[in-house]
Amino acid sequence: KVLVTGSAGFIGGYVVEELLGRGHEVVGLDNYSKYGPVTHSYDDHPGYRFVEGDARDTALVTELAADCDHFIAGAAMIGGISYFHAYAYDLLATNERIMAASCDAAIAAHRDGRLRKVTYMSSSMVFESTERWPSREGDERRVPPPLSSYGFQKLAVEYYARAAWEQYRLPYTIVRPFNCVGVGEGRALGEAEVLSGNVKLAMSHVVPDLVQKIVKGQDPLHILGEGNQVRHYTYGGDLAAGIVTAMEHPAAVNEDFNLSTAESTTVLELAQVIWGKIKGPEVPFRYVSDDPFEYDVQKRVPDVTKAKQVLGFEATTSLDTMLDEVVPWVTQAVHDGRL
Repeated sequence: KVLVTGSAGFIGGYVVEELLGRGHEVVGLDNYSKYGPVTHSYDDHPGYRFVEGDARDTALVTELAADCDHFIAGAAMIGGISYFHAYAYDLLATNERIMAASCDAAIAAHRDGRLRKVTYMSSSMVFESTERWPSREGDERRVPPPLSSYGFQKLAVEYYARAAWEQYRLPYTIVRPFNCVGVGEGRALGEAEVLSGNVKLAMSHVVPDLVQKIVKGQDPLHILGEGNQVRHYTYGGDLAAGIVTAMEHPAAVNEDFNLSTAESTTVLELAQVIWGKIKGPEVPFRYVSDDPFEYDVQKRVPDVTKAKQVLGFEATTSLDTMLDEVVPWVTQAVHDGRL
């Protein structure tokens, strides 16, 4: 039985689906603060129970975790690059409160209940300030700390995990997803509005925002910076498989893992592929560069060797396959007025 906080979130939805598919009983906790109420195909699954509540509620999380074997701590205030600026303080303060409450609850549930381990959702942003690639597990403590409050807080998550083990012997696994791509994102709730050319960005996650700009007829396409930022776009279903495998695997106890595709893609390459899928090959690709955000990391390249060797995990879904699923979904969301 597994408790998943942030179960109504983007990656959370994939994780719950993966857990149920592997036969786990799942308790999901979310307060719908990101997108508002959402529905999933598994909402009526007999092995799934959803609790609407706040992950900062230590008593509630303790009660739920005490009756579970595993806890995937996925709740967080998270968004695309625009979030790092619009919500610089909230990302630090809110996520710190969520993590402190999660760890307090897990320590109690491990001591007094049946909880065996916590799997913590970190982020590729812990490597934000690196100047050497690929980023290996352990580099997060060898390179300068992240500049963004979000990246810094995600690094703090990893310190929480290790400190709870050191003092309270609460077993952990740390997972670092890289650039999740998939369906299920809507327009994030909140006050911040960010324009890119004539189009209001949904959440500044690059794939849905590029799709919506092209679908809305933006020509030339506005991209942030020169488009030479390197990313590893990883399918949500692959990430969920990696997260659940890390949760289950005995060799993952008190270890950390980069979870990512091994394939590098620049933003400009990504934009050209999406343009072709929407416009067709006969429409020439045209773009202009907008001023980049301050925290738009130029290169984010993971070493994925450890996950492959220890967990037997590889993210194998190609960018082309991902986009064949995501482009129609975002296109429909635009037409329906959800983006």
